Amino acid sequence: MHDLAPLARFGPLVATGLRDVTSDPAALDSAGFWAVAADFEGGLTCARFDRVDRAPVPPAVPGQWRGPARDAWASSLDRAGYTAGVRRIREHIAAGEVYQANLCRVLSAPLPAPDRADVDALTALLARGNPAPFAGTIRLPAHGVEIATASPELYLRRTGPTVESGPIKGTGRTADDLLEKDHAENVMIVDLVRNDLGRVCATGSVTVPALCAIEPHPGLVHLVSTVRGTLATGHGWRDLLAATFPPGSVTGAPKSSALRIIDALETAPRGPYCGGIGWVDADRGTGELAVGIRTFWIERSPAAGAVLRFGTGAGITWGSDPEREWEETELKAARLLAIASAPDGSPAPDPRTATTAEGPAGR
Repeated sequence: MHDLAPLARFGPLVATGLRDVTSDPAALDSAGFWAVAADFEGGLTCARFDRVDRAPVPPAVPGQWRGPARDAWASSLDRAGYTAGVRRIREHIAAGEVYQANLCRVLSAPLPAPDRADVDALTALLARGNPAPFAGTIRLPAHGVEIATASPELYLRRTGPTVESGPIKGTGRTADDLLEKDHAENVMIVDLVRNDLGRVCATGSVTVPALCAIEPHPGLVHLVSTVRGTLATGHGWRDLLAATFPPGSVTGAPKSSALRIIDALETAPRGPYCGGIGWVDADRGTGELAVGIRTFWIERSPAAGAVLRFGTGAGITWGSDPEREWEETELKAARLLAIASAPDGSPAPDPRTATTAEGPAGR
């Protein structure tokens, strides 16, 4: 797979001709077109490409992607472990240590044909079965980055000095499923994002043009808000990432307390999941990074071979019911796992009947 050409795909943009790779965020304010992958744990890969074309995602080719068996997925937290974690977070809330914290789990399955595991082929399947506004591919096998995302969530969009974030909080099968808890959670995270952007934006420039808008996506709906500001003079991508990462919607409030709780309760690193994935055009002063949710990535090692991973989680508040939060993680995962595991050419799965990770998760 190291012979597979480096590539980045974001919507209609296709970047080829890898020039250089760095972990220095200051490069994003230099020159050229960059693909960006930021791990939740802090690892950063910035890849500059020589050529950027506009082209649609190619149609899925039967046999090009061979995913794991539907019953091969295992979870870093099973149902009992996850619900126990929800109850523990509620104890932290009762003690006044945190208002909200995200609890996530990572699903993993071995790939049956590692040499045929091209994340861009998976992106083609996702484009058909689960279209998303921030879908994309970053394929850098020689650098350990193989990501296919169907993210619905904007982490950061930059146009010159104007920056914008679109935090998602609140998920249901339909709008009628959304609870008062979901709206309260969204408002909490909007306050956190406002504070994060306020650290690098001009005083008084941070606004909330949209609050708790209902946004439909395949198989579910989300509550989405918009937070916007103007970067203060002298601040660039390095400062913007330092002030806002990891994204507030996938950590909690206060962020420092939530991160400490996440570290104690979660049993696997999140990697690209809940990180930042997207592109930056340094020449034009523009860029768009998604929150790395609804995201698959491949990890390869001589011992384990090629493993496909996918993360899912939920925001926990005092009003959270442990079983309902588990079901939310199942809802978010079901459709995408079914697509990744389905034979090529099969119809898009019905999210009401798609196989979930609950069965094998307990192994």
